[in-house]
Amino acid sequence: MTNPFVHLAPQGEEQPVLVSIPHTGTQVPRHIAATFASEAMRRLPMTDWHLHRLYDFLPQLGIDVLHATYSRFVIDLNRPPEPKALYPGRFETGLVAERTFQGETIHAVAPDATEIEARKSRYYEPYHARLAALLENKRRRFGRAVLIDAHSVASAPSLLHGALEREIYLGDRDGATCLPWFREFFEEAFAKTGLTVSLNEPYKGGYTTDHYGRLPGIDALQIEMCQRVYMDENNPAAALEQPRFEATRRLLREIFQRLVHKLAASAVPSPSASG
Repeated sequence: MTNPFVHLAPQGEEQPVLVSIPHTGTQVPRHIAATFASEAMRRLPMTDWHLHRLYDFLPQLGIDVLHATYSRFVIDLNRPPEPKALYPGRFETGLVAERTFQGETIHAVAPDATEIEARKSRYYEPYHARLAALLENKRRRFGRAVLIDAHSVASAPSLLHGALEREIYLGDRDGATCLPWFREFFEEAFAKTGLTVSLNEPYKGGYTTDHYGRLPGIDALQIEMCQRVYMDENNPAAALEQPRFEATRRLLREIFQRLVHKLAASAVPSPSASG
């Protein structure tokens, strides 16, 4: 069995920063793929296409990266381990999604409780155990840890929202998961590039941001990027060859370089101990 995650350790001087990418995985065990309702589902809509490649420069800056290898259709690493609404009253997908954001049925044969528990044990728990350990190591070493949960999203309307007109969506659970400087840094950095930014609307941050960002010594922020920024949304397979992919990668590298410099400055506050 393939490891459920890849950990890319820092190549340069280690920073108190970790980037988690939970929805970039595309592997699906054969017995699970056989339960999908259609060929369209086997093409894995809702994947955060190539995001681990878009951020693959981070270890060179001393930043840890943890990214999924399995599809979110196997299990969603950004959902609570037990049933709990992240957005009460709104459509949302669970630990094992039943429908896509467009309302399509994912499984012809839905997994039962025993199967879901097996997936939690095999894929979900190892990912979060490593994530928690990495954050704790950073908190002990640096006195603080900074977590970014990185995502991408299709621009089209869905059961969650209308067409996404802005390009970057930041979520800190309405200020509960990080200190203002952290969120403001990314708001300003993306805006300076000409990208339009929304805060906590329609995305406030999923389980990873909500859970870890409320722990002492950790600041957490979710970054959603519209996929049209870095690829042709109608042709994800060719994304790596599209000029916008490398252009976006360079833009992100510049932003994270500035973050590293800011964290090194004495003026940067200690992390939030909210929650």
